[in-house]
Amino acid sequence: MDTQLLKTFLEVYRTRHFGQAAGNLHLSQSAVSARIRLLEEDLGVSLFTRDRNNIQLTAAGQKLLRHAESITTAWTQARQELAMGENGPELLSVGAVPSLWDIALQDWVHWVYGECPEVGLIAEAHGAEMLVRKLLQGSIDLGFLFDAPQTPELMVAETIPVSLIMVSSEPGQTAAQAVRGNYVMVDWGTAFAIAHARHFPDMTTPRARVGLGRMAKALLLARGGAAYLAEAMVMKQLDGEQLFRVEGAPVIERIAYAVYPLNGGHRDSIEKTLSYFPPTGSAAR
Repeated sequence: MDTQLLKTFLEVYRTRHFGQAAGNLHLSQSAVSARIRLLEEDLGVSLFTRDRNNIQLTAAGQKLLRHAESITTAWTQARQELAMGENGPELLSVGAVPSLWDIALQDWVHWVYGECPEVGLIAEAHGAEMLVRKLLQGSIDLGFLFDAPQTPELMVAETIPVSLIMVSSEPGQTAAQAVRGNYVMVDWGTAFAIAHARHFPDMTTPRARVGLGRMAKALLLARGGAAYLAEAMVMKQLDGEQLFRVEGAPVIERIAYAVYPLNGGHRDSIEKTLSYFPPTGSAAR
């Protein structure tokens, strides 16, 4: 199968618009339509319903979606590895939830580049559900996320301890005062949400909810308020008294997990790159 057909299918799905997909792919709209028709003829099914301004996947399109991303990713990786030659680095496709790239993984990337010249990296940011799906499909070799998936096909190892502390733009606040004011709820994963609800059962609806710690940090610095942020990401602001620890607020400890397919490839390279992280006392399964 021509992978360009699958790439076109994915772009139409993402944009839900043939014209926008054509612009993104630098094709004419008629060429995009022709590619989708050819793919449908090859598969013998309709992939999209084409109501005006409402392009949706059919049931067959939903089934294809689960495979199209992994096929196109695998093909791209194969081309990149072959282009590097027989003596080139072994490429690892690594994905992580965005907040972990911000607070923990940038230094790891630098270390891999310096200490593992035989390993190349393809780095991606995804939500936790997408990461697990890509790991199971084999389109990502290694993932980092906060909530360990309970899936026997995946190896899970504790890697990065993360201390989350409540900080505020105002000094001297108590936790009760902070959560009643301009409080920003950050998505640090399911276990964090459960712990947060246990510590603050009577909290009112937060002023804002955000998916990234750096978004909450920027909001606090620009407009004021309070939020739970990773201690490592606010040390400079605490030292400079731009932000302040909230009195009496509990520290919520999280662990980030490295996850990789049990029967996947690149096992030696994965384990070598993970040697950067100090042992946490929990063995992989």
